[in-house]
Amino acid sequence: MHNILGVLVAWSADVISRGGYGGIALLMALESACLPIPSEIIMPFAGYLVSIGRFNLYLAATFGALGCNLGSAMAYEVGARGGRPFVRRWGRYILVAERELDQVERLFRNYGAISVLIGRLLPVIRTFIALPAGIARMNRWQFHLYTFIGSWPWCFALAYAGLFLGSRWNSSPGLQSTMHRLDGAVVLLLMVAFVYFVYTRIRAARMG
Repeated sequence: MHNILGVLVAWSADVISRGGYGGIALLMALESACLPIPSEIIMPFAGYLVSIGRFNLYLAATFGALGCNLGSAMAYEVGARGGRPFVRRWGRYILVAERELDQVERLFRNYGAISVLIGRLLPVIRTFIALPAGIARMNRWQFHLYTFIGSWPWCFALAYAGLFLGSRWNSSPGLQSTMHRLDGAVVLLLMVAFVYFVYTRIRAARMG
């Protein structure tokens, strides 16, 4: 699992390094299309590249949010055209369970269209909120507007975290020393989180 996590991080970094802002948009589109590629890896690395002068912080956040719109558009169409039958048949292959869809549908029923904006600011829910919006055939223009407005602060916050740490990495020997000491613990925590993420998704898909 350490190797899987390492490959995922390295691949994401390579896509962003080679693709620039387009790479950020591509990866965030995949995440928003319900694929298990965490934005918590994508945007902080983009923020690190801001710290070394490769990117502009606001453009990185904007392209991240645009990627969210692209991926969400695909998930929206899946919901609009395939609905629950699609999730029942294919959801387990992308680690989406009906139980998770029930949660986001409940949010959508309770708060209506504004739940798309709210949901984009919430971990896990943000990845799947486009499906019930598509099933409900929410107005597409409103859907894209709320998706962008909700996604931009999320992308900005994660990129800023990467910028904050990156800008202090070389200027603070104390931070370097602390991070090296914590290296093993951080990798272990990431491994545990990733294993738990995949395990719960597979279990939910089988039970859902």
